[in-house]
Amino acid sequence: MKQDKKARDMSKQELAAYIDHSVLKPEFTRAEIKKYIGEGIACGCKTVCINPVSLDIAREMCKSTNTGICVVCDFPFGLSSTASKILQAEDICKNGDVDDLDVVVNYGWLRSGMWAEVEAELTALADKVHTYGTLLKVIFETDALSLYEVAKATEIACNAAVDFVKTSTGFYTGGENRGATVEVIAAMLKAANGRCKVKGSGGIRDQEHFFRLIDMGIHRMGIGYKSTSVVLGI
Repeated sequence: MKQDKKARDMSKQELAAYIDHSVLKPEFTRAEIKKYIGEGIACGCKTVCINPVSLDIAREMCKSTNTGICVVCDFPFGLSSTASKILQAEDICKNGDVDDLDVVVNYGWLRSGMWAEVEAELTALADKVHTYGTLLKVIFETDALSLYEVAKATEIACNAAVDFVKTSTGFYTGGENRGATVEVIAAMLKAANGRCKVKGSGGIRDQEHFFRLIDMGIHRMGIGYKSTSVVLGI
């Protein structure tokens, strides 16, 4: 549902509540991870989005702040078995202090029309993750899909009781990385129809695009560590 207040009229705090501040580069040193997590916290972002290996750092730094923890799972390709994904999810969430889990869908399955298999996997993941009080976001890698497949995948994810559908990893290797385009977000919002929320990620690097997606009714956005201050105008 679209916000009553336009993005341009929101405070920096209200805008920051849309942001999962992404700190995901595999080459980051521990010092760089700490630096960029700290920047996300300083901006007041909803969460910092990290790889599982950085969870110890995020736990310590986010403690006693208003910034939560988002962890990616089976990232960035989503090609582990369902059993393996569930074990990964449990290992990440078992302490009860991870707010969001962003897991990559097997988008080769989506492209193959294996809707029943995708729904079964997402249902099993949602059942497991929700036992720990964690929200489940599922990443489709929409640059690999047609708009029909994006809409159909959203329907399947809603049936599986996920909390969010999400566009992209930012690490797609099969073609152009366009990410959270207006067309893709519109298709996801329409297909979800309020049954789950929508997260855009990839390609959100300026305030104009950030504001436009908010005004469309998006619920969350993954913003790269270099772009958070840009979209917030600070």
